[in-house]
Amino acid sequence: MNYSKVVLHSKKESSVLRKHPWIFSGAIKKIEVDNEINDGDIVEVYSDKGQYLATGHFYSGSIAVRIFSFTQSVIHYDFWKQKIQKAYELRKLLGLTHSSATNVYRLVYAEADELPGLIIDFYNGTAVIQCHAVGMHRHIAEFAEILKEIYGERITAVFDKSVETLHSKQSNITNAYLFGNKSENYVTENNLKFYVDWENGQKTGFFIDQRDHRNLLRQYACEKKILNTFCYSGGFSVYALSAGASEVHSVDSSATAIELTNRNIELNGLSNHTSHTEDTLRFLKNSGEYDIVVLDPPAFAKSIKSKHNAIQGYKRLNIAGIEKVKSNGFLFTFSCSQIIDMPLFKGIVTSAAIESGRNIKIIHHLHQPKDHPTSIFHPEGFYLKGLVLYIE
Repeated sequence: MNYSKVVLHSKKESSVLRKHPWIFSGAIKKIEVDNEINDGDIVEVYSDKGQYLATGHFYSGSIAVRIFSFTQSVIHYDFWKQKIQKAYELRKLLGLTHSSATNVYRLVYAEADELPGLIIDFYNGTAVIQCHAVGMHRHIAEFAEILKEIYGERITAVFDKSVETLHSKQSNITNAYLFGNKSENYVTENNLKFYVDWENGQKTGFFIDQRDHRNLLRQYACEKKILNTFCYSGGFSVYALSAGASEVHSVDSSATAIELTNRNIELNGLSNHTSHTEDTLRFLKNSGEYDIVVLDPPAFAKSIKSKHNAIQGYKRLNIAGIEKVKSNGFLFTFSCSQIIDMPLFKGIVTSAAIESGRNIKIIHHLHQPKDHPTSIFHPEGFYLKGLVLYIE
């Protein structure tokens, strides 16, 4: 099959040769196309000297090509199946696909699995697909069939939840089941039960990427009074109470999130819990002290333009959080903003620590879990970072 050709300017192929999966528009010299080229079309990338470099999806934005292959191939069903099968085999090696303790995990993580713009999360038999790129969404029916082949009877439904991530790029799509129907939305994570609203909830329904950190909180939670801010569906709260926390307060500005939290607390038969539908900074201003405070905010910076404001926001939040930790207590603090890297985040928290005037030690450096791997060629895929601080 003949694909349109994207030809790069001289000496602009070095990042592709290093297997970075993005080509920026400024690197493109010309596009050789028969008729016209549209967002999501498959293109082949060539050097100025005519050397084949890669294959990917074309877009009219700053990132002009998102590469999914560095080997010249005909792109068809078996090509995509091989990619998704490869992602599945990794999760199998990581002990996730057949775990009796955990039946929720990320199956495909975009560039890390050589499928830029594609997210697939597995929820106890239901696969939720979220496309962040039009090109990937064009193949979504194939992805559903591939998942049925890979999982067999272990998959009962495939749900496309791409409206939220493609709303400005493709207006004719709807969130819908591609296979099967809605079932009981219950999952198990580290032997704890959660209700997941993948149809209406944030992201694909659950913050899978905090699994290891929720489990880490268990080590410190026994007989402690704990505050879980930006709690969403109460993951940290459930883990803390299951480990014997004396009292847990969950805070979120969303009433829907608080309903999910309360439902998950009840689902696990837990008590000593109080929910607060309130802005976190406002709550912290008026609250008492806690043995452990968890700060897990949404991304404060989604673009370079918002980076400065995000830095100030993270600093204010961490100052407020540090102030509410009792002596000899802990702060779990996170950032999921991709453009705030770990050195910068650590610098922000250090600045907040200096302003607080307290003696503070770093106990843990945290990052996204093993089912959210980072390609060594694409460091931008590393987005979740965190610190556990011991506050004297």
